[in-house]
Amino acid sequence: MPATIHPTAIVDAGATLGEGTQIWHWVHVCAGAQIGDQCSLGQNVFIANRVVIGNRVKIQNNVSVYDNVTLEDDVFCGPSMVFTNVYNPRAAVPRKAEYRDTLVGQGATLGANCTIVCGVTIGRYAFVGAGAVVNRNIPDFALVVGVPARQIGWMSRHGERLDLPVNGVGDAQCPATGETYRLTGNELHLAD
Repeated sequence: MPATIHPTAIVDAGATLGEGTQIWHWVHVCAGAQIGDQCSLGQNVFIANRVVIGNRVKIQNNVSVYDNVTLEDDVFCGPSMVFTNVYNPRAAVPRKAEYRDTLVGQGATLGANCTIVCGVTIGRYAFVGAGAVVNRNIPDFALVVGVPARQIGWMSRHGERLDLPVNGVGDAQCPATGETYRLTGNELHLAD
């Protein structure tokens, strides 16, 4: 099934749209953007030229994804969350050569109104709470909140909070799926 594009949307020639992707009202996708299969871009979304978006990504209303941002498969971008690509912008100082890469790992959730400062990596299945400001790398499965964002726990792939400390040793099961996770120090992995 080809991509569905609302009549008010602008998709520049050269943009790549995957099968089954839905582009909603007042969206603008620039020519160099690469968007995977079965994605959903909500109302008033902007996708810049040098953006790569995986499969099944959901970008809610009023989100701008600027150059040098990569979203892996199954990422969720909440309403009005913010990406940046210049660390120290000034209107009178050109800094396009200074864009910093931002990577959002598979399955991560970026809550409504959070801000992702450029140059960070957000780990797979990490969960950024609403309104948080991320200015450093976030580990896989980490739950972070606040300004600046700080880790307060761990989340399963299903999006359930795990009964584990931020640091230490232990196992926990996802209450929804029964998958077992193992904490070793400050790293969490699915148990073998």
